Amino acid sequence: MFGNLAPATRGLLIACVAVFLAQQVLPGPIETWFALWPPGPMFGPWQLLTYAFLHGGFTHLLFNMIGLITFGSELERYWGTRRFLVFYFASVLTAALAQQWIASSLGQGVPTVGASGGIYGLVLGFAMMFPQRKIVLLIPPIPMPAWLFAMLFAALELYLGVTGTQSGVAHFAHLGGMVGGFLVMQYWKSSSR
Repeated sequence: MFGNLAPATRGLLIACVAVFLAQQVLPGPIETWFALWPPGPMFGPWQLLTYAFLHGGFTHLLFNMIGLITFGSELERYWGTRRFLVFYFASVLTAALAQQWIASSLGQGVPTVGASGGIYGLVLGFAMMFPQRKIVLLIPPIPMPAWLFAMLFAALELYLGVTGTQSGVAHFAHLGGMVGGFLVMQYWKSSSR
């Protein structure tokens, strides 16, 4: 299965798993330096990208890596590795910027970790490239077109973010990742004309 993954997708998967294992050995130093801290003395600009390689538990890592495998490999094969990486890291960056804005607006002082912003960008990219492709939810296993899957996830994240449900989850970072992916695709579309 992993041998069939596109190279950058496989590299991101290996990097996330390796960093997660390192977090189990040295959680303090790794999270202090590489998690995304809110604006203030703990923040470093590199954290706008490095936070996406850290995860807050095995389940967090598992679901993000399932998303990476499900959407990343096919998009990388379709776009090519360079374009895929630009798209993915643009989504990660805009997710970080959205989270920083929310954290400073609400006075939050906890760090953010996880590849979810990049994964949500990939969900949107997949839905835009292959809108009618069938996606099956894990729970419950309901098939639906990719465009509907992406819209439901965006609506759910907006609802959860606005209502404050599931506190401790960076819902607006997820939406920020989708916005970043959308902006990159619009840029590609306008520059190809």
